[in-house]
Amino acid sequence: MDFPRALDIDHSETLPRLPSWVTAGSAETLEDAAFLSGAALNHLYLLMARDDVPAALIRARLALRAAEACVRFSGRPERATALRDAVHFLRPGDLPGPGGEVYLSWRRAVARAVSVRSLGRALPTVEAGRIADCLAAGQGAPVNRAARVLEAMMATGRQEAPALILADAALSQTLGLDYLTPLLAAGLQRADLRKDGEELRRACHRAVVASVIETACLAVDLTRRAAQLQAVAPKLRAKGAGAAVEMFLTSDAVAAAALPLPPRAARRLCARLVELGALRELTGRDTFRLYGV
Repeated sequence: MDFPRALDIDHSETLPRLPSWVTAGSAETLEDAAFLSGAALNHLYLLMARDDVPAALIRARLALRAAEACVRFSGRPERATALRDAVHFLRPGDLPGPGGEVYLSWRRAVARAVSVRSLGRALPTVEAGRIADCLAAGQGAPVNRAARVLEAMMATGRQEAPALILADAALSQTLGLDYLTPLLAAGLQRADLRKDGEELRRACHRAVVASVIETACLAVDLTRRAAQLQAVAPKLRAKGAGAAVEMFLTSDAVAAAALPLPPRAARRLCARLVELGALRELTGRDTFRLYGV
């Protein structure tokens, strides 16, 4: 039985930190904002490229944050807990509701490498040609391209989630990341989405800096937690435990029923991993529980 290799050191302690002049920087001009966001994005690129960083898990957690922001922009009341429930406890034939649909779109958008086809799966109501145009939105730096995509999509009356997904896709692609890394939604305000031109670019630069700061902190936390899960994996004897561990290392949350084990064995495995400090139970409920790193 193959398990992820246990880590001998806490790699979260070796991750590079954002310099203080980025985290405490004040952007008085568009040029200042662009300089700070460029430094932040360079840090993010190096961080997400590290083998010891659970990049898929980070993207999954950021997708939930982005979905929560989009639902808030639309005036709906659902927050992260409700969005998780709407997606993870869907029964065959059920609909996830508007908030759940937004979360599903973000989950699908981060699950596969950025392409017209993968984004088409995430955004089935957006024409493939429109997606291709967004991914080829001219020349320029990552944030400027993302702002152009966001402005163009919002000008056509698109909903916030498709516009922000495509803007983040353009940003990630221009940055050289294979997978969409959600940054803009969580850092923008609802009023920012009505801006255009230089004002929108400045808002996007500020959003990127704020989101990268949060993502860097998240990476430290999840790298440490992922290392703990990998360390205890060899102690698990249940058949299918290796595949279950991989699910936890790449997913924001997992229901025991979704694991590739018999129901009772799946519940025992989750309880054991919580006992070992390798997982957290995310709902605080006695039933319909969800587990995550």
